[in-house]
Amino acid sequence: MGKKVSTEATVKVIRRQTRRQHTAGEKIRIVLEGLRGEASIAELCRREGIAQSVPWQRAH
Repeated sequence: MGKKVSTEATVKVIRRQTRRQHTAGEKIRIVLEGLRGEASIAELCRREGIAQSVPWQRAH
């Protein structure tokens, strides 16, 4: 018999493999949009598929 893999582990693998990767240009656009404050960080994260737990820092 093969080794059983939990459903949670399978989901984690799928998410890791299908995670969206942003180009350098997209990252710059997203950061600039966040700094302009036209949309909330939560809204921007949802729209771009970015976890809100990713640290955002503002220049002081």
